[in-house]
Amino acid sequence: MHEAHGVSERKACQVARVSRSQRYYRAVVRDDGPVIAAIQGHMQDNGRDGFGLLYDTLGANRPCGKTRLWRVYCELKLNFKRRGKKRLPGRIREPLLVPEGPNQTWSIDFMADALWNGRRFRTFNVLDDFNREALRVEIDTSLPAKRVVRALTELVELRGKPQRLRMDNGPELISRELATWAAERGIALQFIQKGKPTQNAYIERFNRTYRTAVLDCYVFNSLEEVRALTQEWLHHYNHKRPHTALGRLPPVPYAMTKSP
Repeated sequence: MHEAHGVSERKACQVARVSRSQRYYRAVVRDDGPVIAAIQGHMQDNGRDGFGLLYDTLGANRPCGKTRLWRVYCELKLNFKRRGKKRLPGRIREPLLVPEGPNQTWSIDFMADALWNGRRFRTFNVLDDFNREALRVEIDTSLPAKRVVRALTELVELRGKPQRLRMDNGPELISRELATWAAERGIALQFIQKGKPTQNAYIERFNRTYRTAVLDCYVFNSLEEVRALTQEWLHHYNHKRPHTALGRLPPVPYAMTKSP
């Protein structure tokens, strides 16, 4: 076109205010099919995972680099907007110590939810603070102190006893049955201060993950469904789901790297 007017290509580009490279640019058509398939395959079973967990979980099976993966992830509208944090007044921070080995400190706590018919149920969660491994999630409509003691007894028979149990001041946890059971086995009971859930932060963080990944994602018609899906998710959580605080390793592989 510029030859017809007797103007050089450089001069024509200057007048039109365009880069000379634009004249020769040809868009590269990329096939994002494998990337989309990898993302959708992961999100089908882990619908509440963010991009960081997606990237870490795919690992060596990632079909592309991080930048392209993020672009396709956004195009699929999976980058959910996160709720902003409230600004809190200054406070004295007390670090939560990490045990040096397994079975030193177990954190325990309760959660509550409901079936589709409105019937309420509770969960009793046990976590090893060393590698954040979820040791047990007991599920039933009622979990009194005797049921808690029975669940802990079975767990001790499988894994050995912990040195201490960290817990809040719930009625089942300050009961005489649990105190007697712990004293007979030489297990210390470490109660957090009232109104200070951050002193039991490991189990509180697990509770949040369990709720968003399981309890809030499905409609349950029976306790059997809750138990079955929970057990399936626990295996994924302990063996496959990367944990940021563990160097992006799942709890069980992390413990294997620390074993002598």
